[in-house]
Amino acid sequence: MRIDLATVAGSPARPNEDWAATALPASGQGGTLVLLDGVTPPQGDDGCAHSVPWFTARLGGCLVELSVSRRDLTLTEILAESIRRTADAHRSLCDLSHARTPQATVVLVRWDQDEIEHLVLSDSVLLLESPDGTVRALLDDRLDRLPPGSLATEAIADAQVRNKEGGFFTAAADPEVAHRAVTGRTPRAEVRAVAALTDGASRWTEMFHEGDWAGCLGVLQKEGAQALIDRVRALEDADTGRTHLRRSKTHDDATAVYAAL
Repeated sequence: MRIDLATVAGSPARPNEDWAATALPASGQGGTLVLLDGVTPPQGDDGCAHSVPWFTARLGGCLVELSVSRRDLTLTEILAESIRRTADAHRSLCDLSHARTPQATVVLVRWDQDEIEHLVLSDSVLLLESPDGTVRALLDDRLDRLPPGSLATEAIADAQVRNKEGGFFTAAADPEVAHRAVTGRTPRAEVRAVAALTDGASRWTEMFHEGDWAGCLGVLQKEGAQALIDRVRALEDADTGRTHLRRSKTHDDATAVYAAL
């Protein structure tokens, strides 16, 4: 098995809010992959005494531990329990009802000799490659389906569409959000590689249109996760007229994980 992981902060002045890990049980019969993209709060109070990296590290640690040790739980149940445990770790100090309490997107993958289980919540990307080279993107596209202008300001996003019916969902403090995730199972024989990308890395396809998802996976296979991020950074730096970037930040935290099964 080959596993390749790279992560780069969007700015040296800010901590990286992405978090990723893989785990291979000693039995050698399977593994797990976790990818989180922490949601940067706007300037001002978010009701929490802790940083987004604090949140993603704790949520990610719970997801890894439970996905390896509790094979009897579904990925939905694992996400719900991990959110619950993380919320309990700062409930006494923080206002977890605040719309901007620390939160994150989630990609969770678990495999054994028989099947691949997946869970995707919000706008990070999971790619599955079949033995014939076909690449399938597993996405939670609720954010993309919002009406134009509904994310014009952070205030609107918080009040009307973030973690609300008809909007989009992220892992924050409510375990019930786990039931909003996109989930599924694929026979192991139908998958030869998986890849997970935060939206800072998936810009290569989604923002700059340098290639489709199969092309993106090809870069990961041939050049590695760091090379994909380096390509994204070069495209961002070259877009001085903001033709593609538009109102987006020039550089976002970017993380890519590739696992050849």
